[in-house]
Amino acid sequence: MESILRSELLVTAALLVAAVLFILSLRGLSSQETARRGNLYGVLGMAIAIAACLSKFGTAYHPALYGAIGIGAVVGAVMAARVGMTQMPELVALLHSFVGLAAVLVGFSTDFRGDGTGLGLPPPSAGLRVEIFVDVWIGAITTTGSVLAFLKLRGSVSGKPLLLPARHVLNLLLLGASIACAVVYAKDGNQIALQIGTAVAAVLGVHLVAAIGGADMPVVVSMLNSYSGWTASAAGFMLHNDLLIITGALVGSSGAILSYIMCRAMNRSIWNVIFGGFGAAPPAASKDKPAQPAGDVQEIDAATLATTLLESKSVVIVPGYGMAVGRAQHAVREMTEILRDKGVMVRFAIHPVAGRLPGHMNVLLAEANVPYDIVLEMDEINQDLPSTDVVMVIGANDIVNPAAEDDPTSPIAGMPVLQVWKSKLVVVNKRSRGAGYAGIDNPLFYKPVTKMLFGDAKGAIEKVVTALRGAVS
Repeated sequence: MESILRSELLVTAALLVAAVLFILSLRGLSSQETARRGNLYGVLGMAIAIAACLSKFGTAYHPALYGAIGIGAVVGAVMAARVGMTQMPELVALLHSFVGLAAVLVGFSTDFRGDGTGLGLPPPSAGLRVEIFVDVWIGAITTTGSVLAFLKLRGSVSGKPLLLPARHVLNLLLLGASIACAVVYAKDGNQIALQIGTAVAAVLGVHLVAAIGGADMPVVVSMLNSYSGWTASAAGFMLHNDLLIITGALVGSSGAILSYIMCRAMNRSIWNVIFGGFGAAPPAASKDKPAQPAGDVQEIDAATLATTLLESKSVVIVPGYGMAVGRAQHAVREMTEILRDKGVMVRFAIHPVAGRLPGHMNVLLAEANVPYDIVLEMDEINQDLPSTDVVMVIGANDIVNPAAEDDPTSPIAGMPVLQVWKSKLVVVNKRSRGAGYAGIDNPLFYKPVTKMLFGDAKGAIEKVVTALRGAVS
């Protein structure tokens, strides 16, 4: 008896250590300087948690479980090693679907335990059935919503929002049907009600994400992260696992807070994003609506740009998704080093929703070893742009679109943007004048202060680097 008690205390202590490591992991991920350490804390905490849970029941686990853990570890390692930074948002969305699917499967297995399985376990109580339904319901929404987000980010499905007639009424009907299924299942354990509720939740997950446009996808990824956390927390209540409850609450709350912060940065209501425009009237048509930008753009070549950069005192670089697609971050770092060696003050301006994932640009720049102290957020850099000699926009579009401030009928009206047009010269590197992810034109391209450097981000910046090296040698 004493040995059993000692074993229980050791398992409890191990789970407490794992919980602390998860908290330290989140704290570490809040800063670029400590992100690697934060990841290490998370990996160590998960390893301790798995070992503690496995040791709790000794050799009672089936060998297939250990095989599944081994296979999962290998698959995860291969995926992490092979995925490029441009595919990272897709991978994150896909991993969220795994969390949701796991919750659904665990919920159904918990329900089946008293259904003639021969395990000698009692059927779930009414309270446990409520926990099972909540776990399965949130898990189903997370699974299907994450899969659709993965397909949108991958480009397999259009990023345009699917706004069905009376879509909010449809959401309410699906919610009502879910509640009805929950009541029936909790009352008498009717498995058909659980299955119907799962199917309804799966449809709701698809509909919620389908109604969200491409410009809001960074928020969607963050919210799906939150959903996966609440799913895990619900599973913790169902399995009476305190660590799962704590971990799920940490992930769920941090994802929700990040989503809220990003929505504020976009001047959007989080409810507006989640429900695809719920409560927001469409922009009113105006007779004085500004005409669509028209006219010729001014081009600049790499050699001229290199000379201009060397003559400048202050340069700000605005990276966007185009830099990620072109894998140009290392060329950008080389350009930065050359300019800084010549006394030019170079800084980076990061918009909260640049890229397809929260912190996407920060990770890319950290990967290229760009110094952290010259990477500034939008609120820190916007006030300095009027006194900046050159702003280089690399593959960004919507986050530097002046229509957000000038056109009240624009889909991004009111969204805080980097006011690059206030600088002395703006150089925009893009492959074409095409619209950004939000699908709208950018008047910045036609402003007198703007010049276009057309071409793939990596190739264009490498030409600038070559010209700079030639000029300084």
